[in-house]
Amino acid sequence: MAKKTVATLQTSSKRLSKAIKMIKSPKSGAYVYVESIMDPELVNDWLSKK
Repeated sequence: MAKKTVATLQTSSKRLSKAIKMIKSPKSGAYVYVESIMDPELVNDWLSKK
């Protein structure tokens, strides 16, 4: 199960996106959220990785 949330952030002249995905923890089996701020072109690649 994956949750996709993307927010667009602008700082000075750079355009960044904050992506959040929900992954299942291998240790406890609970779902955890992983956040990352990156270039908008890299969001889909990051979300497709496991």
